Amino acid sequence: MLLAKVLRRLVTYGDLVVIDADGESHRFGGRPITDVSPADLPAPVRLRLKDRRLHWRLVVNPGLAFGEGYMDGGIEIEQGSLRDVLGLFMYNMHRGNGHWTIRLQERLNGWLRWLHQHNPVDVARKNVAHHYDLSGELYDLFLDRDRQYSCAYFPTGMESLDVAQEAKKRHIAAKLLLQPGLRVLDIGCGWGGMALYLAREFGAHVTGVTLSREQLAVARRRAAEEKLEHRVTFQLLDYRLVDDQFDRIVSVGMFEHVGARHYREFFGKVRDLLKPDGIALLHTIGRPEPPGGTNAWIRKYIFPGGYSPALSELMAAVEHERLIPCDVEMLRLHYAKTLRHWHDRFQANRDEAKALYDERFCRMWEFYLVASEMAFRHESHMIFQVQLARHQEAVPLVRDYVTAFEATQPLRLAAAEDRAAAPARRTAARPKTAAGRGNGSRKPQPATAEAPARSREPVAH
Repeated sequence: MLLAKVLRRLVTYGDLVVIDADGESHRFGGRPITDVSPADLPAPVRLRLKDRRLHWRLVVNPGLAFGEGYMDGGIEIEQGSLRDVLGLFMYNMHRGNGHWTIRLQERLNGWLRWLHQHNPVDVARKNVAHHYDLSGELYDLFLDRDRQYSCAYFPTGMESLDVAQEAKKRHIAAKLLLQPGLRVLDIGCGWGGMALYLAREFGAHVTGVTLSREQLAVARRRAAEEKLEHRVTFQLLDYRLVDDQFDRIVSVGMFEHVGARHYREFFGKVRDLLKPDGIALLHTIGRPEPPGGTNAWIRKYIFPGGYSPALSELMAAVEHERLIPCDVEMLRLHYAKTLRHWHDRFQANRDEAKALYDERFCRMWEFYLVASEMAFRHESHMIFQVQLARHQEAVPLVRDYVTAFEATQPLRLAAAEDRAAAPARRTAARPKTAAGRGNGSRKPQPATAEAPARSREPVAH
């Protein structure tokens, strides 16, 4: 079987057993995995292929065929989890393992990326609707209360998802050097969380643009509920059609949909919209390697037209449009942590997701979240935060203004969670004395306390 030959070249670390559609068992791997944390160590995996066509499809186009096989039930995981399976494959691929057929697919993807990323205004609108106009109830099942559908920021690594998303917004606000009354453009504003945060916390006047009708309706409703309509305006508009100038521009999780063919157009528009002393902040997924292609399964089912740039591609366009990169920060494992939170929340609410769609959709969404986490965990992707200006005097000479700003802006959700946990901590710290009659002279027993069960918090709309 050709598939067995491919897997023998690909999987040399870990323990993988594949039972093909004819019932024959094949074992791969054997070398120990020693350089990952115990929490990320893939468990032994056993897969069963229930469709003989997968023998060939997994060779010809593994990036597409494996995801489709899992969605359709043609691939059954008999031992281990989906995270173990994809983690095992990603670990081995990151170490240079692979068959010539896999390398050929990667090269073809890279060569065709310009064709896949043609995103004029009408195509961009359709691509956005494919993903972001799904039911808002679906996103409520796994996102934080503010519906932040982008990488969170974990200052200590121990924050809850809600706190980490608030920390992300604060981190971006610090780099924008906000002052009351500044005019801010939010390109790809989503459900409005960032725009509302900047207006509410810093007195900014924010214009948010999106191509999703579903997101627009939610963002406008939230602005009305918070009585911020006088400071925040949301529009259904392509960023290329905005005609104004702003003190600050922010774009979070939108650049992945621009397409490499349009990078110069994007940064040229940012330059045109930014006042001479203005500051822009771009937060985008990127790849710490040369330019390549988008995974075929992700492109077909999740983000049509999507692409994660290499830093060299992004910076070439920045230089061409004569913008100054004042600060570049790489957020490495933050998105892996974010995706782990999203996956665990989605799985905890899987029955509700199945009621909205069906089991095939749930398997698709699970595969998307786990595959994305593994890409970030095994160094295939990370987050770029790029601060841009038209003039070098727009930003302070040294970078300590970011941490100084954050020190003056305590995280409200962290304080609220700390207050909520305080009674449990006091109970746990209080020594327990022996029950029954007596004068209390017996030695106190060590206290034990279980963490209270946490229900899913309601999402703010």
